[in-house]
Amino acid sequence: MSNPSNPTQLTYAVIGTGAVGGLYGAKLQQAGAEVHFLLHRDYETVKNEGLRVDSVWGNLHLQAVNAYDRPEAMPPCDVTIVALKSTQNHCLRHLLPPIAKPQGVLLLLQNGIGTESEIQEILPKTEIIGGLCFVCSNKMGPGHIRHLDYGQITLGAYGPHYQAQGITPTIETLSNTFQQAGIPTQPVEDLMLARWQKLVWNIPFNGLSVALNATTAELMAQPSTRELARYLMEEVAQAAAAYDRDISPNFIATMLDNTAKMKPYHTSMKLDYDHDRPLELQAIFQNPLDFAQAKGLDLPRTRFLQQQLQFLVDRRKSE
Repeated sequence: MSNPSNPTQLTYAVIGTGAVGGLYGAKLQQAGAEVHFLLHRDYETVKNEGLRVDSVWGNLHLQAVNAYDRPEAMPPCDVTIVALKSTQNHCLRHLLPPIAKPQGVLLLLQNGIGTESEIQEILPKTEIIGGLCFVCSNKMGPGHIRHLDYGQITLGAYGPHYQAQGITPTIETLSNTFQQAGIPTQPVEDLMLARWQKLVWNIPFNGLSVALNATTAELMAQPSTRELARYLMEEVAQAAAAYDRDISPNFIATMLDNTAKMKPYHTSMKLDYDHDRPLELQAIFQNPLDFAQAKGLDLPRTRFLQQQLQFLVDRRKSE
């Protein structure tokens, strides 16, 4: 990817214009970047009425949006932002080739671990950047996003088998672009460490919010569930350590404290469950369990929670 003096000269494609893609894509367009949005059910609404974001950073309404209902209609873009839920990744073999420039960049804004290698098989010449979003944001309706809190994106370059790549020129360019658009970013040298750190939060709070039908505030209010969340976090840290990635007790304590300070929040997995959408069990639970097992490590509490969630999903299907 070129490194222009004005990073907003890059063209951006957003695949998944929901709580994450809608928020960040709208902010990029507001800052002057050329952004193209791929939509499905919301296409007619966004095409005719634009994209509205109610945000703690300031509300915005983009009345004119480059909206498309099929990838073949979109121009190839320098940066392709994938903000789909990982449950839809089976669609990427069809969606990505018309949109992503072969020598361009793909920014993967997804939870979990292990997906980058799948995308590299689809786009072998494309540079892949993992993006981890610490944000409280929900999709309220077609073309309507509500951003409640936080919003920082951690950016890390992907290398084979998650070998640390350092801060690459592309990471610097994307970080500058997002900062200019008012989106805080944190470049990191080691994407695998960042993914394990994100799982420290996602595994306990996404999982427990569904299994116990609770908000983050309710989970943190009870000593028993706060302790359970800590136990799950410590298991994730053990898995990271098996890959020589250190997650300290202080990091876990900070994550718990930050969660306690959050506004009462329904996690993305809880919202998916409440709206009868597929849950990201593969990326957030099964893949980390597989990574741990590859090192001869068992994560009993994580596995137990995953089995509970799978039971809930299977029972709903049977009904």
